[in-house]
Amino acid sequence: MSQSAPAPAVITAPRPAGAYAPGGPTAAELLGFVRRAAADRELIASLPRDPEGRTWLRLDGPRGSEAWLIGWPPGTGTGWHDHAESLGAFATAEGQLTEHSLAVRLPASGWKTLELNEGVDRRRRLSAGRARAFGRHHVHEVLNESPTDHAVSVHAYYPPLPLMRRFSRSGAVLRLEQVERPEDWQ
Repeated sequence: MSQSAPAPAVITAPRPAGAYAPGGPTAAELLGFVRRAAADRELIASLPRDPEGRTWLRLDGPRGSEAWLIGWPPGTGTGWHDHAESLGAFATAEGQLTEHSLAVRLPASGWKTLELNEGVDRRRRLSAGRARAFGRHHVHEVLNESPTDHAVSVHAYYPPLPLMRRFSRSGAVLRLEQVERPEDWQ
């Protein structure tokens, strides 16, 4: 990493609610951070690997953002979810990840089941070195579809995630299943 961009550091305690910079980083700044962190071979090597479940380390993201280094064993994924009002970005450091996303903005509340229109599905493959940013209310799932290779990625969000909504999907029907809060991830 260059000296102008400090190396990510592992946070040992959760960030207190409201402890982020007003205005915060843009999606482009988050994207730059995840790209630099994904290229940091020492950081990537520090992640413990589990052959059966995802592993993660919390990182110190830019200007009060929340960031994570995540390991993906073969065949693992997130399931459908969003990041509420947070902007985000992620970069693949090792292996390849697949992102399925919806090109539609869902209502923030007041629904349990939605029927999606045709043509809203998007699919991206992000091999090592590839990254993407996304806006608020972005609904997606991220998968390591490899039957043999572990993947590693870096993710950043601003403001720090206030909640995540988890969804199930059957064809065109998207169903809100659960709302998770930061205390559920500690």
